[in-house]
Parts: sequence; C-alpha cells; structure tokens
Amino acid sequence: MTKFLVRRILLGILTLFAVSVIVFVATQALPGNAARAILGKDATPARVHALERQLHLNESVFSQFTHWLGGILTGNLGTSAATQEPVSQLLSGRIANSAFLVIVSAVIAIPLSIAFGSWLAVKRDTAVDYVGSTVSLVFASLPEFVIGIALVLVFATSVFHVLPAVSLIPPGDHAWDHLNAVILPAATLILAVTPYISRIMRGSMVEVLESDYVTMARLKGLPERTVIVRHAVPNAIVPAIQVSALQLAWMAGGIVLVEVVFSFPGVGALLVDAVGNRDVPTVQALALIIAAVYVVLNLAADVLTILVTPRLRTAER
Repeated sequence: MTKFLVRRILLGILTLFAVSVIVFVATQALPGNAARAILGKDATPARVHALERQLHLNESVFSQFTHWLGGILTGNLGTSAATQEPVSQLLSGRIANSAFLVIVSAVIAIPLSIAFGSWLAVKRDTAVDYVGSTVSLVFASLPEFVIGIALVLVFATSVFHVLPAVSLIPPGDHAWDHLNAVILPAATLILAVTPYISRIMRGSMVEVLESDYVTMARLKGLPERTVIVRHAVPNAIVPAIQVSALQLAWMAGGIVLVEVVFSFPGVGALLVDAVGNRDVPTVQALALIIAAVYVVLNLAADVLTILVTPRLRTAER
C-alpha cells in the first residue's frame, strides 16, 4: 500500500505540473492585452505599463511561468487583477461555500444512489426496475443547468414558491448560515449525480446476485435481507465507489454552471467573473485548485477500492 501511495502521489504531482503548464499557456493565449482589458479603453499608457509590471506581463513567458509557479509552491497565489486583493483571501470564503455545497450533495447522493441501484437490481425485470431505470436515464441525459432551472420553476415560482430562486448569501456570511439558499443547488447536484452512480450500482449488483457465493448463501437458508446487505452489497459496491469519486470530481468543475444558475457565491461563480474580467491570477489559481481536487479524489477512490477489496489488498502486498 505504501509503494502504491507513493507512486500515485508522484503521478499526481506530475499531473498537476502538466496542468499548470496547460493553464498558464491557455491564459497567455487569450486574445488582447490583459492589462488593457482590466483598466479599460480609456486607461493611459502609463497606467497600462504600470499594471503590466505589476502582473509581470513585461517579462518573458518563461519568466512569468517560473514566477507564478514559484508563488504557487510557496503558497502565494498572487494578487487579483480585478480587486487588487490577495487571491488566497478572495478564495477562502468561496471555497468554503462550494465545499459545503458539494459535501451536502455527496452525503445525500452517494447513499441514495447505492440504495436505489441495489433496489432496482433486486427488482430486476419488474415494472419498478423499468420505471426506475427510465427515470434515471432521463435525469442522466439532462444537463445540470436544465435540472436547476426546472427546480426553480417548480419550487421557486408560482407553482409552489417555497424556496428562494437564487442563493442570496450576504458578503461575509457562509452557506451553512443560510440553509434555504443551499437546498435547490444541492438538489440539482444530487439529481445530476445520482443516476450515474445508481446505474453502475445496479449493473454491478445484478452481476453479484447471479454469482455462486450469493446462491450458496441462499441455499444455506439465510434471509434474503441478510444475503443482500451482508453478501451482495459489499461485493457490488466497488464500482460505485470509483464512480462516486469521479462524480465528486465532476462536481468540482460542474458546480460552475449550478452556481451561475442560482447565483451561489462559490468558486464557480467566481471563476466566471474572473474570466469575464480577465483576472488571470484568479483564473489560474482556480483552474489549478479544481485540477488538484480531481487528482486527490481519484487517489482516494483507488485507496478505498483496495481497502474494500481483499483480492486487491493481497495483490498490493
């Protein structure tokens, strides 16, 4: 396990370095002059040159990259070109809000998906299975912003009007202080993620239910509930764990659209604003943070897969 972790951590570091190069090159390839875009058309050449020096835009591309990467390694994410405040300070509250939204969604979505997928597998080839599979397929085919808009129409307009249509969280407050503002964004993420995990869980569960050891457990006279809970689900859950980690990683990027739809003050909305304002340091920092979340969650998925699979634990030894 130690060797495996070392290999994956080194691979993750290499991946993040490659992402940092891609992010830096992509931001450098944006058309126009970043300093001119920030200051506007009426800015004097002296102000433009001063901002270029502040952002190190007057240096070579390699020098800009090494300066930026050195700051990242020392914990200095730079200064926001739009607000002139440290990027780390700008991100702190936004990251906390987005993390709370993702955690709430994951805590509900993952157990719900596993239970729903297992239930459909037990009810295989029945009307319940057909209806449940069809509904999950419909939700899986819908983009998250469509689901969000539909929830707003149902629960925040003239139909029911029981929840706010936008997540109005005052500056300085946190998402957990305004739970009503979190319900619809979290429900959107849950409905967007649940179909994928449940369908994978159903397929894995169907295969396990047809295995020899499940048949043997039934022949021993064990209650069907015991067979499902103790024998089938633990052996069918491995693919669901991997898909859950991938879906959590997707939330780190897919949350952008959800936050824009609900005006939720998280990293997604901040990323959109930073791109619109040509705030290059903020865009670079956010893109690298999202990539780091992907790497960490994929590593966590691999570790959990090994921990819950005896065969893989033995192979790693």
